[in-house]
Amino acid sequence: MSQPLYVIKIGGNVIDNPEACSRFLSAFAKLSGIKILVHGGGKVATQMAARLQIETQMVEGRRVTDKAMLDVVTMVYGGLVNKNLVAHLQSVGCNAIGLTGADGGIIRSVKRPVKTVDYGFVGDIEAVNDVQINALLHSDLIPVIAPLTYSDDGLLLNTNADTMASAMAVAMAKHYDVNLIYCFEKKGVLSDPDDDDSVIRSLTPGQYADYKDSGAINKGMIPKLDNAFAALEAGVAKVTICNADELNKVDADGAGTIISLS
Repeated sequence: MSQPLYVIKIGGNVIDNPEACSRFLSAFAKLSGIKILVHGGGKVATQMAARLQIETQMVEGRRVTDKAMLDVVTMVYGGLVNKNLVAHLQSVGCNAIGLTGADGGIIRSVKRPVKTVDYGFVGDIEAVNDVQINALLHSDLIPVIAPLTYSDDGLLLNTNADTMASAMAVAMAKHYDVNLIYCFEKKGVLSDPDDDDSVIRSLTPGQYADYKDSGAINKGMIPKLDNAFAALEAGVAKVTICNADELNKVDADGAGTIISLS
């Protein structure tokens, strides 16, 4: 059996809440073994853009990233948010290193082609440099990765953090027994979006299709689940979606929703 590895993605709503974020990082620090943290950006980029009088444009919940907004998300995601997470982890005994996908060439993307919407400087992932990530892990460093990647022509690209976590998990599954965990503010995937206690404890592709058809699963949960199922199909050992406060229960299958292919 391969050595276990956690790839954990923390959502923006937890990052926006200092107390919730602190609790999560303390729990992350207590996880034994090797681990990677991928983080979203939260509302900080929108708030910073407003201070700079830069308009935020969203289409179906996704940020349109023109050149001005790219400057903002680079400052906020790759700088302010990333380095605050790293500093906090250092304070609780985690020797973390803050990175974007450009650092060490760890995540390369292509600028998303224009179809019905021009998302601007947004990246679709092409490759993950698992060798470089492995070198960091073998140096007893914990990568903390911001939602920015790079292209062959030298562009920084805003990139969906859920997709980054899935791509990272798949790449590292060649070397490790990977447990991919999506942490956010909800208790898991809900069968009733208006009932926070309606957690689906195990979700298969067939059930997922039924919940989508009924409208119970919609909006931002769909790309998260698409990434989760794709990761399992590509060799990731386990995927869980759970509340950030229940990270310590994941190994005992006591938290959130376990994503399963059957």
